[in-house]
Amino acid sequence: MQQLLAAAQQMQEQLMNAQQELADTEVVGTAGGGLVTARVNGQGELVDLSIAPAAIDPDDLEETAQTIADLVLAAVRDAYARAGDLQQEKMGPFAAALGGGVPGMPEMPGMPGVPGAHGQPGSPGLPGAGDE
Repeated sequence: MQQLLAAAQQMQEQLMNAQQELADTEVVGTAGGGLVTARVNGQGELVDLSIAPAAIDPDDLEETAQTIADLVLAAVRDAYARAGDLQQEKMGPFAAALGGGVPGMPEMPGMPGVPGAHGQPGSPGLPGAGDE
């Protein structure tokens, strides 16, 4: 029984270390050939978003606004997909060991293979979806 408790405590420590690694790691998603860049931490929090001045056409502001909105959405989805891959890499072994979901692992909408996922990132029809 004592060995079982020691193994559980060791697994809990490893899980906490993996969660901290996720919190400390950032991934980048891009769209439009790098015109829009989204930075997300491994827990799925959007921490930075940048739009290159070249993305703005002063002669067609209405079209530019729609294009930027599409590119931002695509870049954020790309970043979330990369964060999901990172989560799967770091947390997958714990989910398998626990027989399912991982307590404390955040749910990230639009992330395949992640608890609570709804939809698919990089949906077709978005300009620059998945661009690097």
